[in-house]
Amino acid sequence: MAYAIARIKKLKRSSLGGSEAHTARLRETPNADRNKKNIRFIGSQNSDETLDSLVIQKIGEQKRKIRPDAVYAVEILLTASPEYFRPDCPTQAGYYEADKVQAWLQASQQWLEENYGSRIVRAELHLDEATPHIHAYFVPLDEQRQLRAKHFFDGRQKMRQFQDSYSAATEHLGLERGIKGSKAQHQDIKDFYSIVNAGIEPNSRLTQSQMQAKAADRDRAQTRKQELERTAKALAQENERLQQRIQELEASKNQWLQQATLLRELALEDVAWQLGLDRDGNQANRWKGHGYIINIDGAKFYDFAPGSQKGGGGAIDLVMHVNNCDFQKAIAWLSDRFGESGVMRAAIARTQSEVIKIAQQQPRPEFAPPSTDSSQWLSVHSYLTKKRGLPNNLVTALFESGLLYADERKNAVFGMRSLSGEVMGAFVRGTVGEDNTFMGYAKGTKRAQSWFYIRLGVQVSDEIERVILCKSPIDTLSVAALEMEIHNGEPPDRTMYMAVDSPQSLPLEFLRTIKRIGVTFDNDELGNEAARAVKELLPQAQIVMPDESDWNQQLLATLEREQLEHKPRSLGLRR
Repeated sequence: MAYAIARIKKLKRSSLGGSEAHTARLRETPNADRNKKNIRFIGSQNSDETLDSLVIQKIGEQKRKIRPDAVYAVEILLTASPEYFRPDCPTQAGYYEADKVQAWLQASQQWLEENYGSRIVRAELHLDEATPHIHAYFVPLDEQRQLRAKHFFDGRQKMRQFQDSYSAATEHLGLERGIKGSKAQHQDIKDFYSIVNAGIEPNSRLTQSQMQAKAADRDRAQTRKQELERTAKALAQENERLQQRIQELEASKNQWLQQATLLRELALEDVAWQLGLDRDGNQANRWKGHGYIINIDGAKFYDFAPGSQKGGGGAIDLVMHVNNCDFQKAIAWLSDRFGESGVMRAAIARTQSEVIKIAQQQPRPEFAPPSTDSSQWLSVHSYLTKKRGLPNNLVTALFESGLLYADERKNAVFGMRSLSGEVMGAFVRGTVGEDNTFMGYAKGTKRAQSWFYIRLGVQVSDEIERVILCKSPIDTLSVAALEMEIHNGEPPDRTMYMAVDSPQSLPLEFLRTIKRIGVTFDNDELGNEAARAVKELLPQAQIVMPDESDWNQQLLATLEREQLEHKPRSLGLRR
């Protein structure tokens, strides 16, 4: 007795790629005969056309927003018992009578087209496994072309109608339907697929449900075996990678030890001994000889001899003092006694000591911002609001706060602040001329410690809830303006809009405390590369690219559309 078999599997969008990888043979398929070719009898033969793109194109625009867990497509599996395709030898997996397959394929294709029409975006006949079978992808659009899988397959009654329909379409081939009203639970495609590929001869002592259960158990065991094999392989690869990493760390450790030795000062006790001094038996830190009484305390020394009473630090100073020589002769002496590496250690230690002393004594350089020229502000204001499309109230607010002004050359000067608000730099943008591309940082700007940023939000609070990273100050203000258009005023959440032109200038310690970060760089290869670099440093960040080349062009395009539609521009900047 041969049965018609029809099963379905509902696919969310995230499952389309995995299903296609199997049915289109985009990945290795166990037990598949590579010498046999499968036949795609519905859908394009273009290998670059993905199932996801076919489904999305078929769905088109919907009246309602599609839910994240919506069923985008239904995979339909059609086949028959092995004894239909090979009545004389049902256990001979992979063999089938061509005329049987052709008759069944014709009936199945006709059934698919009559019941689902153009909503079947792809259908393939698989001949490379134990038993011929069809995989068809149906996009569940109702009469109003709305995505609604429940309309077709929800509930036992609709599934019974589905089975009845396919059975009626193939009964002229001698295929029978399974027992109606059976209490056996519905098996998914995976379990029934096991029966199809097993090529087993039906055992008269087992019911259909029992055979299906045995096949399902065997399939699960095979899957578990494959999972264990993959796990063992992955562990072996991971072990190999870890061994390689251990070797790299050992090499790095040796290199650091060498560098650490190089940076360590020569022991003054060893230098004193080479200088001909002897340790005082009564005081361990005191060395005597040649009329010197030198006390050594770590890297420092002091001579207590009458008439001397002089101190210093490091091997070079000690040699210069005892040998009464200059710096060059002290270097030559140390090289002779301790070799090249020894004299390098002494020289590095001396340099370090002098550098530290200078750093401690010299005052910290203060940033001197470019001089302001209020007579040029109207020109700069016109450039920003008219040519760049920035909101007048936003530009005016920044000017009044001192974070934006004009210099004597009509450049727009954007103040850069630390996170605590201290001005530590400035970004300068040229505004004169049609295609002025002049821009850069003012001399003395501390790029890794200061940024141009603004904070907006209906909720007036110091706690930042989200950060938007942009390439430049003008892009920063453009993104803020676009969001103000969307919200008809300031955004509901306290938001920092910050200009960072490189991953090197990110305030990582601060940003890692922010859960919501948007990366809004230019829509080009450099912008994409920079955005990906930020994403690696801040995994919680979301990359958002403009439709235009950059976010200021996006703002200008939006304003142009609004003017054509006669929409008033949104205001609403609170401060």
